[in-house]
Amino acid sequence: MQSEFVYRGRRVSAQEIEFIRQLIAAHSGLSRRRLSAELCAAWNWMQPNGRPRDMVARSLMLGLHRAGHIRLPAQRFCPPNNATQHRAPTRPSEWVSAPLECSLAQLGALEIHQVRRTAAEKLFGSLMEAYHYLGYTRPVGEHLKYLIYAQGQPVAALAWSSAPRHLGARDRFIGWSAPQRRAQIHLLAYNTRFLILPWVKVPHLASHLLARVARRIAADWQALYEHPVYLLETFIDPERFAGTCYRAANWLYLGLTTGRGKDDQTNRPNRSLKQLWAYPLRSDFRRQLCGAGCG
Repeated sequence: MQSEFVYRGRRVSAQEIEFIRQLIAAHSGLSRRRLSAELCAAWNWMQPNGRPRDMVARSLMLGLHRAGHIRLPAQRFCPPNNATQHRAPTRPSEWVSAPLECSLAQLGALEIHQVRRTAAEKLFGSLMEAYHYLGYTRPVGEHLKYLIYAQGQPVAALAWSSAPRHLGARDRFIGWSAPQRRAQIHLLAYNTRFLILPWVKVPHLASHLLARVARRIAADWQALYEHPVYLLETFIDPERFAGTCYRAANWLYLGLTTGRGKDDQTNRPNRSLKQLWAYPLRSDFRRQLCGAGCG
């Protein structure tokens, strides 16, 4: 029997949908949240850190419900959406500084702090909101945030998150199959924001920070999420930037995006094309991501 539903690139077969129907019928008194937990247990659907993928299971079941494949019980509680109700960080005026113009050597020692789940996370958001051209967006899923200090003040910030599910140029570069990609996509990290504060004018600082963070990010990811990452990636808007610091830090240009976005259903470009750059963290990254058979 053919698959009837596609969720996050995964085909959900008719047999799997029927299993979910029977699970709901067998636990008719449970809430949607409890049903998602039961599905995780039944399918052994776990995150790399051993916790259930309950939010993924809940989202899958909701998608099946909306498509008419299953019927979920009535929603008992509607929690507030923290992502939409969260106020944008305030502008950190206390950190606005006189121009800091010097060589990298004259800048002195750099302190690189991973601030995810720390008190400094608020400052990170404030700086991004105030000084990055894309502003601040609260990430969803696994992510790390770095603040870099020099001479007692912040000079830069970098944000990393879970990688997009499918990028043609990246997937061809790795050489993995669709099942391998679905199983191992969590082993990639995506550089979503890179900010050098506007009053900091230090040649080569950006490429230096990319190299410094690349040397520690796998261990930092392991400490927070109990698995490493093996490949870094980012998008660059060629209408704004030339990618000079990534090139100087030995990142690899993989090609242009299709301009369709992750949720496209039309197969037509609907946004500007971006350059895709990647940085392997280990020489055996292909074996780590998809096994010995990977090109």
